[in-house]
Amino acid sequence: MTIRIATPADLDAIMAIENSSFPTDAWSAESMAAELVTAYSHYLVDEDAGEIIGYAGLRAIRGNADADIQTIALIEARRGEGRGRAMLRTLLAEASARGAREVFLEVRADNPGAEGLYASEGFEELARRQHYYQPDNVDAIVMKLDLRRWAAAAPKEATA
Repeated sequence: MTIRIATPADLDAIMAIENSSFPTDAWSAESMAAELVTAYSHYLVDEDAGEIIGYAGLRAIRGNADADIQTIALIEARRGEGRGRAMLRTLLAEASARGAREVFLEVRADNPGAEGLYASEGFEELARRQHYYQPDNVDAIVMKLDLRRWAAAAPKEATA
């Protein structure tokens, strides 16, 4: 398995995972395509035997003190293998390299697996946005990570 920087050629595979992972509130292909090519974004794909099995995205403007995890998704059959954690750690290392000190994200309140992943890496709940995810009417849990504290505690392979 290989985590690498996403390219526009990966858009169809990313959108297939996006639409199956988030059927009611998936990003549009146009929005995702724009994310893949902007300087303030950093998107990854996770490949296994030539198949894209996951993707993840970061928004981090170089020199800004904060960054945002935009999304992490894997095909359903490959969840629970640690691949989401690997992509998350790669994004956090990139945010650190870009000068961020804090990383924020929103996670669906009905996704305890993702919430647990983020908490296990040191993210803390800041707030809840009621009815944020539409049309499902699901709350968003807003979380924040102190990136310097994470980098000091993270295993060396996570920050390499």
